[in-house]
Amino acid sequence: MIPGPVDFHIHSNRSSDGDLPPADIVRMARERGFAAISIADHDTVAAYPEAVETGREAGVEVVPSMEVTSLYDGREFHCLLPFLDWTCPAVAGIAGRVTAGRLVEAEERVGNLRRLGFDLSWEEVWAASAGMAPLGVTIARILLEKPGSRDVPALRPYFDGDAVRPRGPSFFYRDYFMDGKPAFVPKRHIPLLDLLDLAPETGGAAVLAHPGAYFQNTTREDLAALRARGLQGVEVYTSYHEDGQIGYYAAAAGDFGLIPTAGSDFHGRVKPHVEFGSIRAGGYWMVEALRERRKGRS
Repeated sequence: MIPGPVDFHIHSNRSSDGDLPPADIVRMARERGFAAISIADHDTVAAYPEAVETGREAGVEVVPSMEVTSLYDGREFHCLLPFLDWTCPAVAGIAGRVTAGRLVEAEERVGNLRRLGFDLSWEEVWAASAGMAPLGVTIARILLEKPGSRDVPALRPYFDGDAVRPRGPSFFYRDYFMDGKPAFVPKRHIPLLDLLDLAPETGGAAVLAHPGAYFQNTTREDLAALRARGLQGVEVYTSYHEDGQIGYYAAAAGDFGLIPTAGSDFHGRVKPHVEFGSIRAGGYWMVEALRERRKGRS
């Protein structure tokens, strides 16, 4: 057994809402004593092969992965795919399908904000997104960081003095982009059941991220149905979960034969309350168990 914690859920600046380059993340993992990590960017594998190559140099195992946003039972579910082959056509197909939907959502979100009177154009959002389909929280950050935004009465709650509040973009997302809010747009994500059917073609082991997140509220019935469809693991130890949720999902993992995993969901500025290395409950046995499960697909 390799000593050191593992983290299957880290975002780099290859996600539109991440801050740090893949190589910097791997070096930080080495400094903090991690045995293995996964950079699981939103709907992209652009962190690879850089992350894997840096891991070899730094002595940290990097498990290739991606976080895919999907829909199930009318809710948004996030699924990780550790051990995927980032060069395979199935991964490119999934990423392309999700990115196309994200672009439509993003343009509609910006249009809704303009109709609400906010000074924001699609052209400036796209220019600030470095060629990546911008998530809602990214659009919020771009708006709040525009010169003069702090003087807009509707945006004042998201500032501390002249500076954007650390969680200002997340609060703006909650107030404007959530279901029922003024700038909400329908989700166009891939169905989770389709994703689980495609997972074996990617080489990855499907792991449900932060099942207790407020937008997922994953039940035992959900986990039973998803396990029957090919789900291999569930993220038990995460920045989203309180102690009671950890116990609940750990027990459910045992009952349904799912491998429990650990992931911080570190991003950087978008989630300043989630520090790098803050989740240390994962052990290397999780890597070994997922590797074996992915081979056998049992």
